[in-house]
Amino acid sequence: MSTAITDLPILSPPRVLPAQRALSRRGVVLGGLGALLAGAVLLALGTGAVAIAPGEALAIVLARLGVAEGGFTQQQALVLLYIRLPRVLMALLAGGALGVSGAALQGLFRNPLADPGLVGVSGGAALAAVMALVLGPAVLGEVWTALQPGGLALAAFAGGMAATLAVYRIATREGRTGVATLLLAGIAVGATAGAGTGLMLFLADDQQLRDITFWSLGSLGGATWHNLPIAAPLFLIAFVGLLRLSRPLNALLLGEAEAFHLGVNVERAKRQAVVLTALGVGAAVAVCGVIGFVGLVVPHLVRLVAGPDHRVLLPASALLGALLLLLADVFARTIAAPAELPVGIVTAAVGAPFFLWLLVRERGRL
Repeated sequence: MSTAITDLPILSPPRVLPAQRALSRRGVVLGGLGALLAGAVLLALGTGAVAIAPGEALAIVLARLGVAEGGFTQQQALVLLYIRLPRVLMALLAGGALGVSGAALQGLFRNPLADPGLVGVSGGAALAAVMALVLGPAVLGEVWTALQPGGLALAAFAGGMAATLAVYRIATREGRTGVATLLLAGIAVGATAGAGTGLMLFLADDQQLRDITFWSLGSLGGATWHNLPIAAPLFLIAFVGLLRLSRPLNALLLGEAEAFHLGVNVERAKRQAVVLTALGVGAAVAVCGVIGFVGLVVPHLVRLVAGPDHRVLLPASALLGALLLLLADVFARTIAAPAELPVGIVTAAVGAPFFLWLLVRERGRL
């Protein structure tokens, strides 16, 4: 039996805490997550076929900066600088973007079950990327080969943005955007994109099928110093822009009418939240493929500890999203070494049972 929009659980507004207590909680949560993330970075840099101790990793970085010399092998330096470091940075940026985007959408929909994929951005990005993989070589030939890897990333990003804009136009009428309509439009556009992706899979040859399968399951193996500078500004714009929406999102938890009376431009806040989410998630899909459940699991875990105040929830979700994706990537590239497991399988294996538990838990409250 389908669940009506009105039956879904509603997030409660944040409780008003004394200023000192609120700052203390914020410091503990963000400081703790920051420390865990720093430890995870050291683990990710040192784990793999070539072992690199934290001291050796520091020596390599200092030598690269011209501060010190020695204390490591040439092989360790090459592996750290050209394989692991860009991969770790990409995991931090993509995981942070997915986490903060999920937190923003859950606040916008006032629903802890909301996910960035619900606004159609993941489906649209996946469809555009698959179309580029299948049709690009046939239409552009050698030009398509010369455009890689930036061409695939650009196609995925453009597809994600196009899908999100289509959803937003469908849900907007006379200058007002209905949240329920936005959610349903996102599901419909995502389903349509899924049908188009299936058609492209039918048309693909064996090599394209292998490329599409690995990309659609998510991977950080393509992170390089070439595509990292292209994606990093998009992630940072989305992150900073969503952080600036913390107060409007707090007001929206009280209801749209109440937020309007508190001086919030509700329609502008909705528009900014949707576009910035599309920017962050679209960039993540463009460079890492489809990685599910991070935007769903992370904000809910943070909310259990820190509460629903978006001034804490948004930055904490970014930190925890980066931590979760980084650890998932370490597991994915070591559990079946020398082969590499798609990181999307790892996040789905963790996120799907959590989603089912969350759904049963929330339904039990009704």
